[in-house]
Amino acid sequence: MTAPVTAESQPPRSPRPKAVRIVTDVLQPRNVLLVGLTGFGALTHTGPAGAMWGLFASLCAGVVPAGYIEWERRRGTWGDRHVVDRHQRPRIFAVILASIGIGIAVMEGGGGPTDVEHAMIALWGMTVVLLTVNAVWKISVDAAVVSSVVALLASFHSPWWLLGYVLVVAVCWTRVALAYHSVAQTVAGASLGAAAAAGVRLLS
Repeated sequence: MTAPVTAESQPPRSPRPKAVRIVTDVLQPRNVLLVGLTGFGALTHTGPAGAMWGLFASLCAGVVPAGYIEWERRRGTWGDRHVVDRHQRPRIFAVILASIGIGIAVMEGGGGPTDVEHAMIALWGMTVVLLTVNAVWKISVDAAVVSSVVALLASFHSPWWLLGYVLVVAVCWTRVALAYHSVAQTVAGASLGAAAAAGVRLLS
């Protein structure tokens, strides 16, 4: 008689390739925004003030939300930063919206560079769309963020930055390889990020 198949009797799954984990962690939204928005501020505004405002924007859009996710992870709310259950994500989006909103208000009151402020407004709008879509479908936030940053740099500084879409493809690949998203969900996220950058161009 054949023994029943159980989780314990099945052979262990092979671990995911280490390279996939490395790429998805290095190109996570916090890191992409930290480097991308700081660079965006430096390239679109003369003097060190542009880089400083870009850094401030990245803290509001990326570092503060990442810190909140880490805090919840340490409390045991989530297993890791990826928060694979979309039903748990609205709280994260709420923190992002609040943090970016405060950042926009500070930039408006402090005379921050217009282009950086517009980029923040576009990221706020992108987050609203992500939150709305997330209610029914787990669109990729990672793909949206990296795509928006690459498109921002390309539209405001040089078309050569479009080569950065190699990084967008890499992020999409890791999200699918890790089974966090489908191909369609990563493509939708990347498309939304590009659209957000186009919105900044229209505002400017």
